[in-house]
Amino acid sequence: METRFEPLGDRVLVLPDPVEDVTVGGIIIPDTAKGRQVQGTVVATGPGRWHAESQTYTPLSVKAGDRVLYGKYAGTDITVDDMDYVVTTEEDIMGIVRVVGMGVSDG
Repeated sequence: METRFEPLGDRVLVLPDPVEDVTVGGIIIPDTAKGRQVQGTVVATGPGRWHAESQTYTPLSVKAGDRVLYGKYAGTDITVDDMDYVVTTEEDIMGIVRVVGMGVSDG
């Protein structure tokens, strides 16, 4: 049976990128030296930030599929169906990471 986690309010469910085991230079990183990943993919979001005065939600700036950068100590680590996630708020997300194509000019 599959479990589904739906964030509430302005919370964001992020699937962190895997932590690298080996550096670019080929050095193996021991588990004790590995840091917590700070980049990942948004899996789900809540409806937004609630405003009691107007009784409305302000939609979030991030959406499922966005690649984001978040604070090292942001959010709460959770496990759902043997997958590790981070639940954080939009406020703790520093930005959306976009890959921009490198065009080649004709000269």
